[in-house]
Amino acid sequence: MIQRTCKGTLTFPSMLSNLYIVKNEVRNYRRKKNLSQAELAEGLGVSRQTVIAIEGDRYSPSLPLAFRIAKFFEVPVETMFDPSEEMVK
Repeated sequence: MIQRTCKGTLTFPSMLSNLYIVKNEVRNYRRKKNLSQAELAEGLGVSRQTVIAIEGDRYSPSLPLAFRIAKFFEVPVETMFDPSEEMVK
């Protein structure tokens, strides 16, 4: 159900209460390569805050970004992101 706030902003309460975050191995692979979060962010063309959010399981990357991350570390995307380990936030 979509709700409109008093200022006209749309909200999606049912979607926000069940956000699925896919577990990932980004932090582990970054550490194996001795990279800082800033270095990884630069290599991927994203902000350091994006890397922090992905590693902290607060954000699942878009599909194109997930493939860029997997390619960066030279592993299959399903190795980097395990869809069988979704977490409901």
